[in-house]
Amino acid sequence: MVRTITVGLDGSLESRAAAEWAAREAALRRIPVRLLHVWQPVPERMAQASLSGAETHQYWTERIPREAAEGLRLRHPGVEVTIEQRAGAPAEVLAEAARDAELLILGSRALSGLAGFLIGSVGQSVVARAEVPVILVRADEQAAEGRVEGPAGTPSAATGFRPVVVGLDTGSPDGTVLAFAFEEAQRRAAPLTVLRAWNLSSSQIYAMSAGYDPREDLARAQAEALSEALLPWREKYPDVEVTEDSRLGSPAGHLVDAARDASLVVVGRRIRRSPFGMHIGAVAHAVMHHATAPVAVVAHV
Repeated sequence: MVRTITVGLDGSLESRAAAEWAAREAALRRIPVRLLHVWQPVPERMAQASLSGAETHQYWTERIPREAAEGLRLRHPGVEVTIEQRAGAPAEVLAEAARDAELLILGSRALSGLAGFLIGSVGQSVVARAEVPVILVRADEQAAEGRVEGPAGTPSAATGFRPVVVGLDTGSPDGTVLAFAFEEAQRRAAPLTVLRAWNLSSSQIYAMSAGYDPREDLARAQAEALSEALLPWREKYPDVEVTEDSRLGSPAGHLVDAARDASLVVVGRRIRRSPFGMHIGAVAHAVMHHATAPVAVVAHV
């Protein structure tokens, strides 16, 4: 089976930004991009009542992926771009398509007037079900480009990539998430920031009220645990410049802050095969909604 990067395309600015990101990633990985356009058929009674309406609907469902593919081929001549159209419920079709993809790329929509981004019900459902990495991209060209600004104040192919950022739980570090982050940093020749955030327990907070401040000792222990967890990864990826960042506070908050200067933020999502509800995780959910950089949600057991 040919490895591909699949993009959910609906014609929106966000999905077009996702397609551009996918084409750049495909060039780094040297694999094709598949533009997947999901459309819901016109009900038979509506089609019979208005043939012109049905024809217009078909015209747009064909035009959107065709024009997007033509643009990608012009801007990324070394990348193979294919089109696939499927009928059905978008969340179900995208989740099914992710099974034979290497990555699934979706757009994320800005919330008007708020410092966050809207991941709609379709995106959340797909992220919760997909077992391949899902990357969420917003419609901001410079953020999606992921490169350092050059002398002219804009990023270009001549400038390097901004850091890749990954959140790590040293209590249960997952190799799938770390491997994805290291691979992405290595492909981009970008530095990798590994962020470990931790909070005080209730007993430690009580100790502070009794006159003992454990934060300095805890910070040292957390930093040592982070270094120990990353030692084998540093040895496996000696060319990746790694920054270890251990901080007191909210993991989601620190990752969202770090995203402002990142080319990609990587978070994990534990796979839970439950028929009830969607399971994404609080940290991944918050980062998906508020990070300004593209966010990769990597499923793991």
